[in-house]
Amino acid sequence: MIETDRRALLRAGAGLAVAGTLTTGCAATGTGPAAHARPPAAHPPAKTPRPAPAAPAPRRFPGLPAQISHGPRTGDRVALTFHGQGDPATAKALLTRAEQAGAKVTVLAVGSWLDAHPELARRILDGGHDLGNHTHHHVDVNDMSEADAYAEITGCADRLRRLTGSIGTWFRPSRAQRATPLVERLARRAGYPHVLSYDVDSLDFTSPGAPAVTRKIAAEIRPGSVVSLHFGYADTVAALPAVLQQLERRGLRAVTTTELLT
Repeated sequence: MIETDRRALLRAGAGLAVAGTLTTGCAATGTGPAAHARPPAAHPPAKTPRPAPAAPAPRRFPGLPAQISHGPRTGDRVALTFHGQGDPATAKALLTRAEQAGAKVTVLAVGSWLDAHPELARRILDGGHDLGNHTHHHVDVNDMSEADAYAEITGCADRLRRLTGSIGTWFRPSRAQRATPLVERLARRAGYPHVLSYDVDSLDFTSPGAPAVTRKIAAEIRPGSVVSLHFGYADTVAALPAVLQQLERRGLRAVTTTELLT
């Protein structure tokens, strides 16, 4: 009888031990009632991509004329400026060659060209280059009425603003080295304190061959020069490495127009 009672007590104790273990296990593994009472683990908020920063805006350079054709003649900087139009593959090749040599350039883009190839605006800026306005249709802006000329300037400015958040850093009249007094005033009204001219014309748009383009620039360039070049011409792509080599030999660096004047 005593042995029977002892066995019954042992069985009861074992049952209690098992029950206690199960209770502890639920709390530890997060499957019991206490676990359900805890709030779910917080997840970090999803990251949204940051928008591209707005491009630099035009700035006024006190002491410089309304139309700028060159920078300081002291120092080691020059500006290679490209009229932005033509085959986008040629434009990308020029930008890549400049960047491989550590050079920065200034691109004066045609508005209708940006309409056809909007990705190029960001490509130019992402390479660290200046981007500006070369009218919307690349017409003879100096020979237009006030209303039409203003529409050409603001038409390109609107494209630049839509694509980059800025009207660009510079305005250069199309089909002319310098702006007339009227176009100069219209550019200022559109938000450009200065008109960007140049003192070295490469004549690359005449397709004279890469060696001729290089010789023309080498013969005329000096510290502070602003050189006129064009996208869309194979001669320009072919000449660029030799032009940059000429600059290096003379101790000159190709920088953006903004850097040249700063």
